[in-house]
Amino acid sequence: MRWPGMRPALLHLGAALIVMACGLVWRLVPMGLPGFFLNYGGGVLWGAMVLLLVGAVLGGRGRGWITPLAAVGIALAAELFRLYHAPALDAFRTTLAGALLLGRIFNPWNIVAYGLGIALALPLHVLIRNTRGR
Repeated sequence: MRWPGMRPALLHLGAALIVMACGLVWRLVPMGLPGFFLNYGGGVLWGAMVLLLVGAVLGGRGRGWITPLAAVGIALAAELFRLYHAPALDAFRTTLAGALLLGRIFNPWNIVAYGLGIALALPLHVLIRNTRGR
């Protein structure tokens, strides 16, 4: 049985998983990158991953601007969430999982990196979105 929109959703999810793997390698494998590229390159990959995950959830439905706008909103909210501090949350942020999922400190330049990642992944999103009906 074929469900409408399923193919774009699966393609988005597959692309997001590839970007996630690249992001984990980027962050965890010592490649001797300068700190600037290590930090902001990871942010670019994170932004691309968010766009692709939103594309997977929406499955190519809706107007063309909804997915990137939602991705920007999620990225902005995730960075602004770092301004909220609670003891348990701060303790989680010191762990590897907490650093990867939530980040440790607020940095407005991360928002720029996320936006760049979303912009760079946008052509892939459009390509996947246009596979509907093929």
